[in-house]
Amino acid sequence: MNTVLVILAVVLVVVGLVGSVVPGLAGPPFSWAGLLLVHLSDAAQFSTPFLVATAAVAVVITILDYIVPSWSTKRHGGSKAGVTGCNIGLIISIVGLPIGPTGLLGVIVWPFVGALVGEMLGGKQSREALRAAWGAFLGFLTGTGLKLAFGLVAAFFVVRELFV
Repeated sequence: MNTVLVILAVVLVVVGLVGSVVPGLAGPPFSWAGLLLVHLSDAAQFSTPFLVATAAVAVVITILDYIVPSWSTKRHGGSKAGVTGCNIGLIISIVGLPIGPTGLLGVIVWPFVGALVGEMLGGKQSREALRAAWGAFLGFLTGTGLKLAFGLVAAFFVVRELFV
């Protein structure tokens, strides 16, 4: 049973890292589940405060990943129409990931395009609309960076406990 837990832990951490860049696949919770499985095995014993803190961070990062692009759009001058367009673009990127001409690139493109179109339909000039769309892109990068950082930290602890 111990070997099964360790193998599943490694698989979950890898899925968590992949989920850091693929929308619709919540990377941090998978990475945290990998930490938990290592803890449940004989390979490592993490403290309860460590597991609770990392679980809280995983939840917060997962929530922020959906909030930050809209917030960043607004911060870069986006109106309600731009934020709505960004959110629609996020939904399109999640739902349309496996299909469509953009594939994985859609994760980056659709929130940007959504914010741009939303701003243009809201009556903003192209320069203002592009600034808001740039905010959507920066928000995407921020969310991805947070997820990836958490996934790498979780992977570090799993590797350290299993191989060091």
